[in-house]
Formats: sequence, C-alpha cells, structure tokens
Amino acid sequence: MIVRPLTRKICIAVPLTWFFITLASSFSQAWFDDTHLAIAQAAGYKKWYLAVGADMAKLKAGAKEGHNHFVNNPRGRVVTPEMVLAQAEKYNRTDPDGHLYGAIITSVRQYVEVKRQGRYADYHLGFAAHYVGDLSMPLHNTVYDEFNRRHHMSMDGIIDEEVMDNLNKIEIYSIPIRSERDLAKEIARIANLSMELGYRLQDGRRIISREEAYTQISHSASLLKAILEYVWAQEIN
Repeated sequence: MIVRPLTRKICIAVPLTWFFITLASSFSQAWFDDTHLAIAQAAGYKKWYLAVGADMAKLKAGAKEGHNHFVNNPRGRVVTPEMVLAQAEKYNRTDPDGHLYGAIITSVRQYVEVKRQGRYADYHLGFAAHYVGDLSMPLHNTVYDEFNRRHHMSMDGIIDEEVMDNLNKIEIYSIPIRSERDLAKEIARIANLSMELGYRLQDGRRIISREEAYTQISHSASLLKAILEYVWAQEIN
C-alpha cells in the first residue's frame, strides 16, 4: 500500500515511490503464478507446485535471484547455444543484463549433481521449471525499455485467471534432449522465438493475445517435459 504524504513531503515521496516501483518492475514475474503452475502440470511435473518458488525467492534474494529471470537482448541479436552455455557461470550473480538461459542450464546441472549425491534435489528442478516458464514470456527476452515497462504486467497476467481450467490448450510436442548441448540448443531456439515475438509486439504497439500466449507456454511446457525425461534418464544411468 502506497501512502501519499502531504505538503512538502511530496517532493521526496514521489521520487522514492517511483524508485521502488521501477525496482520491483525490473524483477517482475514472467507469467503469473497460475500460468507457471499450468506449464508445470502440462509437462507432467509431479511436483508442479515448486514452479513458483523462484519468484518467491526474489522477495528475499533481490537482484541475486531476479537476474536469473530475464535477458536484455537488443534487436538483431541471435541467441546461440554457445551464448546459453556461457551464461551458466553467472547463475545467482548480479548481472543487469540478465542470464535466464544460463540459469536453466545450471539449475538442471545442480539437480542432477545433488541427486547423484543422494541428497534432496527437488528444489533445483523447481527453479528450473520456473526459468523454463520465463523463457517463453516475450518481454523477458527483450530490452527492458519503455514499452516493456508499460506492458509487462498486462502480458504476465493475460491468461492467468483461465489457464488452470484450460490445460488442454497447452500443446506438448516432442523435444529430444540427450545432452546439455541439446538443451542449450533448445533454449536458444525458444529464446529467439520469444524475442522475435516481443519486438513484433512492440512494433505493432500491442500486447500479446491469448492465442499467442498459449503458443508460447506450449514451448515452455514441451521443453520442461523434455528436461524431466532427460534428468530422469541421468538418474537411471
């Protein structure tokens, strides 16, 4: 709740209020909670409820966690598997340009490594599930400019109130992942699709449609399903 101070305090409170709104927006969610949960459910993730944990962590960890959720890609950039893998070392570090793609790689790595040690690893997979959801949100793949700031929240929640009742609209397609390189390749593919859509929306001065949102989260759900199959195969071997 923002309290509006009176008289001479306004000149101080307004800049401070704007600062905190801007700070909070820079770490805003990519899709709201139910959309993340729907992606995880559609992918067949048994612990689908862990998919919101990464946004909860931002309340405590701030930039350290928030910078795992986006990449400020300028127009014309082509995301490559090499770029994805290079971001992995930045996981949980402060980096204003963001490193979402590397966050997916490292959280999957950590799940596999911790699981092999016989320790409880599920939270790492929950973080990965969230980042995979972020990957398909167009504005988490474009520069955080005026258009992004103005329309981010509207796009985050475009299908949130209905999506849990419409899981059938999330279309799962096959993605073969047999190695980390395969994973990086698929992350780059979806990142480029999302970035292209983000700048197309900006050029058209419009927000994402519901149909486009379902197409986007179908990419995330399909990738998450492939990751689940990949890590389960690692456990068997």
